[in-house]
Amino acid sequence: MKIYTKTGDKGTTSLIGGTRLSKAHVRIDAYGTVDELNSYIGMLRDQPVNENRKDLLKEIQDRLFTIGSHLASESDQTKRILPDLSENDVTILESAMDFIDSQVPPLRAFVLPGGHPSVSFGHIARTVCRRAERAVIHLQQGEEVEEIVIRYLNRLSDYLFMLCRAMTYELNIEEVTWKPRI
Repeated sequence: MKIYTKTGDKGTTSLIGGTRLSKAHVRIDAYGTVDELNSYIGMLRDQPVNENRKDLLKEIQDRLFTIGSHLASESDQTKRILPDLSENDVTILESAMDFIDSQVPPLRAFVLPGGHPSVSFGHIARTVCRRAERAVIHLQQGEEVEEIVIRYLNRLSDYLFMLCRAMTYELNIEEVTWKPRI
């Protein structure tokens, strides 16, 4: 099988089920942004500071592929056998955040992104996650999207923020807080 099909040369692509859409369609934007997020999660997984979190980060990547498969499918296709996303997936993220929260100092101010390349990658992933969430919500305004998808992306962005706090703490980097000019 060749990787190139030439079927997208005129600016369209196919959903699972065969419907062709413009590559600028909100659905394509939504799952494309989820794919971008997945790449950033892979970069986070490759950071030495995340050695003990590799399994969780791979699990997150698997869930993002699941979300992508749902977003890339026509409505009637989601009733076919597609990977599932469950409340337990959200709970896993919440448990990971609770653990991190028990390890890092209390948050007393807004935190500026940065301080170390690994932390910066985490904040980029967090903001791409927020963009993916907005794109899926935009899609949901016109088409059916499972609520669990939005809930998962929302919780994932929170987890990524907490992951950044954990990396900052473990790398012994100062957390730079925002001090607004008044």
